[in-house]
Amino acid sequence: MPRQLQNPVRPAVARGAASPLAEPAWVRWLLIAAALGFLALFLGLPLAAVFIEAFRKGVSTYLAAFEDPDAWAAIKLTLLTAGIAVPLNLVFGLAAAWCITKFDFRGKSLLITFIDLPFAVSPVISGLIYVLLFGAQGWFGPWLAAHDIKIIFAVPGIVLASIFVTFPFVARELIPLMQSQGSDEEEAAVSLGATGWQTFWHVTLPNVRWALLYGVILCNARAMGEFGAVSVVSGHIRGKTNTLPLHVEILYNEYNFVAAFACASLLAFLAIVTLVLKSIIEGRHLSKP
Repeated sequence: MPRQLQNPVRPAVARGAASPLAEPAWVRWLLIAAALGFLALFLGLPLAAVFIEAFRKGVSTYLAAFEDPDAWAAIKLTLLTAGIAVPLNLVFGLAAAWCITKFDFRGKSLLITFIDLPFAVSPVISGLIYVLLFGAQGWFGPWLAAHDIKIIFAVPGIVLASIFVTFPFVARELIPLMQSQGSDEEEAAVSLGATGWQTFWHVTLPNVRWALLYGVILCNARAMGEFGAVSVVSGHIRGKTNTLPLHVEILYNEYNFVAAFACASLLAFLAIVTLVLKSIIEGRHLSKP
């Protein structure tokens, strides 16, 4: 009989046995301690300092910081900006992800490049782009002035800058997932007589709902916390064009530290809530069969 060939594949490690690639226990603990120490030093400590400084003079002083009309104007403008930018980016992200993953067309790679552009461009540069376009000396500035339309140093400019810096988040969460899912289910639904809207609502949207919600949360957090682009186009008009991050800067520059850290604590709380929601959504998405 011919000699049986030896299986070149290494035998699996017996259950309960240590993996040959496993590091010694002291190495694992050292890496864990280094990671936790790094997070505590560069993330936990600054975050704790914000809340400590905000409440350093008591709860009454903390709450008094929000009695300032300028603070409420900044909060309202921040919410308004996010309330406009996030739904628009939601629609754009869905449309862009659908086009990129379901169709082949000339210029697809260029579209993907444009989606990634805000990740590569500094927010300050994006703000300057809008000043160049819509400022008083910009390309469309004279026409806008002649028709009494104000974009720069007004709410429209803040919204435009926020949309620019946040529009990749939804699309970039949806595109990899929709590419991995393919289009078999949509094609099956269409072959069974479903319309395009029915296919989208009953097939596509349920499959991407967690990634979509994840992208919306990240987009909202960035829109409410954006500083660089908004700082360029806002004009820093107190009580009118200052968002919450800009209001924090003004208070800090005026040495009103308690009020500055009180307002900053709202943004820090938003970041914590975003991380919690992100973890919950990731867990639901990973546990989905």
